[in-house]
Formats: sequence, structure tokens, C-alpha cells
Amino acid sequence: MKFVVKLGGVALEDPTTLAACCKGIHDLVQDGNQVAVVHGGGVQLTRTLAQMGKKSEFISGLRVTDAETRDAALMVLAGRVNKSLVATLGQTGQPAMGLSGGDGHVFRARKKKTTPDLGFVGEIAATDPRWLEAIWKMGAVPVISSIALGFDGEYYNINADEMASACAIATKADALVFLTDVPGVKGPDGTVMRWLSLAQVPEMEKIKVVSGGMLPKLNACKEALTHGVKRVRILPAEAAASLPDLCTTRVNEGTEVTV
Repeated sequence: MKFVVKLGGVALEDPTTLAACCKGIHDLVQDGNQVAVVHGGGVQLTRTLAQMGKKSEFISGLRVTDAETRDAALMVLAGRVNKSLVATLGQTGQPAMGLSGGDGHVFRARKKKTTPDLGFVGEIAATDPRWLEAIWKMGAVPVISSIALGFDGEYYNINADEMASACAIATKADALVFLTDVPGVKGPDGTVMRWLSLAQVPEMEKIKVVSGGMLPKLNACKEALTHGVKRVRILPAEAAASLPDLCTTRVNEGTEVTV
């Protein structure tokens, strides 16, 4: 089976959690699966920008990205965060190859049209998974940072959830799993919803049960499910050990998003 696993939040920030996530990914590969990892790094980028004297601004969960912020994203996401993740996977015995969405033109971007304008924030316009397939053939895990190259020659900051969804669609993945720093999607009563249908999302958004960073995540879930990905699950990072069990046994953590 093919899995796309998206890592973000505490999964990238806390060494113990990161190691557990990488162990779960390693176990998935050992079970005979092909796994691609897509990662963000928003916390690390925000910290680096603060050190540069720049304040981070978000609109509907997306980072406002001027040229200086975009260059910092290249440095942090495609550099330190990506290579740290490759190294941690290597410590489990799992070979990994780090790349950005721009490498090999695996992901091409166009500027996201929004009001107000978000700057160098993009959306995926085209994909070519041949490099990912080549890495899989070598028994390694592709580790992709959420940066993509535009047809205009500019790099664009891509929301990592959107990148993960595009990766799952391009590779015809069987499952897309978001490892996050939240226990799942919470309903109006504050409890985690074990099952969430896409039909429920608009009303939850209307009454602001879901907001902020959860909005692009659920949009990414919708894109994946409506373009052939069979399963989508939002899973707390501390439950990463259950990754190999997702398609064989009942897993009680997180939220399963369905059509």
C-alpha cells in the first residue's frame, strides 16, 4: 500500500515525539508499504522570523509571505527541518531522501489568489511523481518540504496540509495521515469526533467549531477524498505507533474523515 504521512507541529518540535513518528513510519515501510513524508515547520519558521525581527501574520490559517519570509521559509523548511527529519528517520535504520517540492519539478506552484493578497503563498498547479517513485524503488522514504517552484521561476510557500493532499493524489496513495499536535477534530461539545463526513464541515465552519489551521487541513482532506485517496485520518502525533495498524485493526485515536 501507499501512504502519505504529513508531519507538523509538536511532531517536528519535540525530539521524543519526532523519534516516535519516525519509528512508526519505519515500521510502515518494514511491513512492505511505500511511504512519502510531507512536512511543515511553521513553529520553527515563526521562531526564525522573530529572531530576524519579523512578526508572523496569518489569515484563515495561511501565513502572509513577503519575499523575505519566503526566503526564510526556504532556509528553514527545505534546510534545517527537512534534514533533521531525514536524520531522525536514518536513526531508525530507514534510509530517506530529503527534497523540496521544487526539486525535480515534483510539485509546481502558482500564486494563490486571495483577498487580501498573501504574497508568495502558492497552490499546487502540477505534479510529477517520478522522482518519488524512483526513491521508493531504492527502498527509501521521500521527505518533502512544503515549498514548490512556480512556473514563473519563483519559489512559493505552500500550506503543508495542501502539499500532503497533492502528494497523496499524485501518487494514488491508499491513505493520507496527518500526524498533528491536536487529538483530532473536536465537535460542538468539545469532544473528539471519531468520524467526520465532509458534509458536516460547512456547518461546523459556519458556527466556528473549526477555524484557523484546521480549515486548510479539512480542505486538504476534502481534496484527497474527492480525488481518489481511499482513507484520510487526522491522528495525534503521540499515537504514531499505531500507524502500521491503521488498515488492519481498529484504531481509536484521532478523527477519520469520510466522503
